[in-house]
Amino acid sequence: MQKQFRFSTLILATLATCTLAQIAYAEPRTILTVIVDGIRHQKGEICLRVYDSEVGFPLNNTSEVKSACTQITGTSIKKQFSGLKPGTYAVAVVDDQNGDRKLNRDFFGIPKEGFGLSRNPKVSITTGTPKFRDTSFALNKNKTIKIMMKYQLDS
Repeated sequence: MQKQFRFSTLILATLATCTLAQIAYAEPRTILTVIVDGIRHQKGEICLRVYDSEVGFPLNNTSEVKSACTQITGTSIKKQFSGLKPGTYAVAVVDDQNGDRKLNRDFFGIPKEGFGLSRNPKVSITTGTPKFRDTSFALNKNKTIKIMMKYQLDS
């Protein structure tokens, strides 16, 4: 009986140690808050996509790590993305007026809907679509970024 008690105690201590080790080494998670300003329309949705690499950035709607659409209720919206691992991210935003949840462009590739990117880079015919490296930012702790909507290319 004494041996069985010691064995049970040893098993419980081992399980507790493993559980506490997992908790101690759990990867930290962060919250990214995105504020989008300069919204012109009072209908439709603002769709946001968070990317952790250049794969698919900024137009592919299947390669993001987080995404969400928020009904437009004013000239500004605020959206939080939780559970992100520390790392490098970029955010793409669309003023989705027709409900297809993508940036509609004309024959020449010029946006027909409002758009925005993290770090608010210049977007013109000469600069082209900004790259991930030009719009990305480090996320090591909770962070708030502001994105200004654009409804035409920069000159």
